[in-house]
Amino acid sequence: MPVKRTSLGRVECPVARSLDEIGDWWSLLIIRDAFDGMRRFGEFQKRLGISKGILTARLKHLVAIHVLETAPVADEGSYEEYVLTKKGRDLFLVIVSLRQWGEDHCFDKSERHSLLVEKGSGQRVQRLALRGRNGKEIDDSATFVRKIEKSSAPQTRHSAKGNRSE
Repeated sequence: MPVKRTSLGRVECPVARSLDEIGDWWSLLIIRDAFDGMRRFGEFQKRLGISKGILTARLKHLVAIHVLETAPVADEGSYEEYVLTKKGRDLFLVIVSLRQWGEDHCFDKSERHSLLVEKGSGQRVQRLALRGRNGKEIDDSATFVRKIEKSSAPQTRHSAKGNRSE
């Protein structure tokens, strides 16, 4: 019997809501490939080895939540391609962070893997680091989570699921 997925779209935690929208592995890999320049259904399918049905569902969802948008392919009639929106491009640091975590924890020292490099210099991208307001690097011991009470201000965040506030 299949397990019903519980929606996290109304919980107070921004991490949980983010995972509710884009947390499945296929969606993150599609977004990764979109950053690598892929735009067409066939390109995603070939690179990922994903079934047409699953890819169709994930692309439809990513368009519905405004991470991707469709655009006509120039000079190719009815063909469409998938393009990252601003909301989608805002996931770049998430993808880079996952990449760097994977480099550190998912490969043996001698094992081959890909590296993210700067186009202009060909040099490896510098490690991401969280910095405090003073510019100094901080870790989890220097932070805590503060709950924000509901505001009477008008809500400005929207998604395919309706209005949301954090």
